[in-house]
Amino acid sequence: MISQTMSGKTILFLVTEDWYFWSHRLPVARAARDAGAKVVVVCRVNKHADQIRAEGFELWDAPIDRTGINPLKDITTLWFLWNTYRAVRPDLIHHVATKPVLYGSLIAWLTGVPAILNAMAGLGYLFISQGMKARLLRGIFQKLLVTLCNRKNTALVVQNRDDQQTFLSQGVRAEQIVVIRGSGVDLDRYHATDEPDGTPVALCVSRMLWDKGIGELVEAARRLKEKNVPIKVRLVGGTDINPSSIPQEQLDLWHEEGVIDFAGHSNDVVGEYARAHIAVLPSYREGLPKSLLEAASCKRPIVSTDVPGCREICVDGESGILVPVKTSRELADALETLALDKDLRVKMGAKARQLAEDEFATPHIVRQTTQVYSDLLK
Repeated sequence: MISQTMSGKTILFLVTEDWYFWSHRLPVARAARDAGAKVVVVCRVNKHADQIRAEGFELWDAPIDRTGINPLKDITTLWFLWNTYRAVRPDLIHHVATKPVLYGSLIAWLTGVPAILNAMAGLGYLFISQGMKARLLRGIFQKLLVTLCNRKNTALVVQNRDDQQTFLSQGVRAEQIVVIRGSGVDLDRYHATDEPDGTPVALCVSRMLWDKGIGELVEAARRLKEKNVPIKVRLVGGTDINPSSIPQEQLDLWHEEGVIDFAGHSNDVVGEYARAHIAVLPSYREGLPKSLLEAASCKRPIVSTDVPGCREICVDGESGILVPVKTSRELADALETLALDKDLRVKMGAKARQLAEDEFATPHIVRQTTQVYSDLLK
């Protein structure tokens, strides 16, 4: 039935970066293509153009800046989207993240796109920050989003129940909201491995942002070092164009101090988890963090914060240990507990893998998403 609904249709993905489409949305796009749909990807093109085109997808290079509000740049973006949507004439558009959802939904409404799926992959800086600018933009965004998402043939997809309640409280109708928990994890690629010998390694795979809790993690590592707890804390990930980004100089100072091991960006996340014993992400808020899904799939126990998104995959006392947000002492205690107890690590790691298999495997997420496509296209 889903294949019949999508056959001959044009489905357009609007995301900010080609790497994000490739890492998070590729399986769903493939499913749409295999069901007979034409797939068009609109994003800022950097390194993945050849790979995207090799999948048989049409690719448009968009002048879209995923952070900040620059009137000149944003007018250019809106004009580009206007011309692109009119040229492609998609049957359904899948917008991903704050700016594509806001700008894309506005232009889709003005150009008469029949069906829209707005995916909020977490409520990030705009919702977390308490700065005056963020609060002002948050208010504007919320009002526009409620209006645009309550239109006919529009679905708002969120990744956890907390975000669902947030949008319900703002006025988005319940029938418009669908909860799909994450973007899925490839169980074959992120295969389960037993932990290695040696000193336990707590691995944080993340963009290096303050609101990922990196500052608290460094402080926790410092506490553990002062107590001579046998553990190494390793950071894997790069800096980012984001108001919350940690300067490279600060990361280098921490590394030189010896309190953490900063590795920078890695193309071998599977290998990183294979060499680690614990996954840690003390984020302030998430949709459903892909790095923790990958850690769970690799059979690693998790230490994370008791916030939306993180507690979906880090089930306290089962697949990991939850700690209060923005605290370093409790974070250090949780890491120490796992560092000193191999049996507990093994038990929680096995539970994490089972959770990934039962609830977060890519086929589950693809099936749920394509069902939303089918419902909208009907």
